[in-house]
Amino acid sequence: MDFSVINESGTALDAVSPAVIKVIGCGGGGSNAVNRMIDADIANVDFIVLNTDVQDLNRSKAETRLAIGRKVAKGLGAGGNPKVGEEAAEEDKEAIANLLEGTDMIFITAGMGGGTGTGSAPVVARIARSLGVLTVGVVTTPFEFEGPVRMRQAREGINRLHENVDSLIVIPNQQLLKVVDKNMPIRQAFLVADDVLRQGVEGISNIITKPGDVNRDFTDVKNTMLGQGEAILGVGHASGENRAVDAATKAIKNPLLEDTSIDGAKSVLINICSSGDISMLEVSEIMKVVRASIDPDANILWGQAIDPSLGENVSVTVIATGFHASFERGASEDALSSSSAVHDSSVVTSDEFSDILGGRGFESMRQKLSSAAETSLFDSVDSDAEKVPVAVGAPSVREQVNQKIGSLGKALSASVPRYSPSGIKPPAGFTGGNDISQPACWRASGRGELSRTIRLQD
Repeated sequence: MDFSVINESGTALDAVSPAVIKVIGCGGGGSNAVNRMIDADIANVDFIVLNTDVQDLNRSKAETRLAIGRKVAKGLGAGGNPKVGEEAAEEDKEAIANLLEGTDMIFITAGMGGGTGTGSAPVVARIARSLGVLTVGVVTTPFEFEGPVRMRQAREGINRLHENVDSLIVIPNQQLLKVVDKNMPIRQAFLVADDVLRQGVEGISNIITKPGDVNRDFTDVKNTMLGQGEAILGVGHASGENRAVDAATKAIKNPLLEDTSIDGAKSVLINICSSGDISMLEVSEIMKVVRASIDPDANILWGQAIDPSLGENVSVTVIATGFHASFERGASEDALSSSSAVHDSSVVTSDEFSDILGGRGFESMRQKLSSAAETSLFDSVDSDAEKVPVAVGAPSVREQVNQKIGSLGKALSASVPRYSPSGIKPPAGFTGGNDISQPACWRASGRGELSRTIRLQD
């Protein structure tokens, strides 16, 4: 018997998933990742790329390509400057909004650290969320050998992106050095990173679009990822006798995500995909592997989809969110880095010390240190001692202190007046000379400079 699914008006619904999913690649790195996904023939996903570099944009395989920032970049790229990438996206924000209109879920992918991707991705995310689109960032960070400037730009861009997405998945390129052959050509190594991005998008897309015996849909994905911030996504494939356990283990222990863990996740979505021959025992084994690594009270949603192309393979996709402790830690680090330091006026900073060694700004340092408050342990003891009443005939507080601190303390305490060692400028009335009982910095050489010698015959 033939049948069809109809809506409330009696019109037949399309068999394809009603959720509109798009991937937008920002900059050169994002465009490369999109090309990889197109080559993998991911179904039911629309691809968009945007770039300030028109020449690079023309190499994209995406059907929808947008040149941004023609006024600010003139089609030549952002020159590694995220500010240019940001201004370019702002310049064409209306065009970006038009491309995202009617979208249910958007994946924003970029290689962070450069100009266009780092600067434009947060702007695209902000526009998407303003349209009510479920927004997920999937980005990479630079190799360490690319230098601190690029790494800092990546970190700043990720922080801005984090503020504008519902969930963010970060893949460190540095991890590639641990999982690929050292003799592998660099182009192939980058394809490995692009493939992780591809697996993430395809894994979530399959949850939404693939039919199965235990269906999970867009609403399940949305409930798991909406407003969650940090997210971890893993996809594992395996075959053979232990395929269920192996696939689940690979999903939660992706070597490219080695610095992250699903430990403590409060919300987890698991999708198991096979050609249709998976057993209940295998499903149970997969669930046990994942449950062993998450919060005991975590909310778990699982689904089972069918993909005949898998043959004897099993695919396990895990999306973990709800890492509230890590967010609090991140906030504390941000607060620490942005807090104002309180400086002691009597302390010379490393930069100021370098200036002194280089002969720069010496007089200002002299004035700074000379104006510092002078303190003396024994002066404070003497001041306190004068205020404390004692019985007639009893030793004074000062004498009691001297008895406790010993002969060395008595000698030091008696050597008054005591001058602060922090003052470079001698007190009024000091006539100079080579009296080694005085601080060496007061013994002038006669040219207004500090003496660098001590006359031992004195």
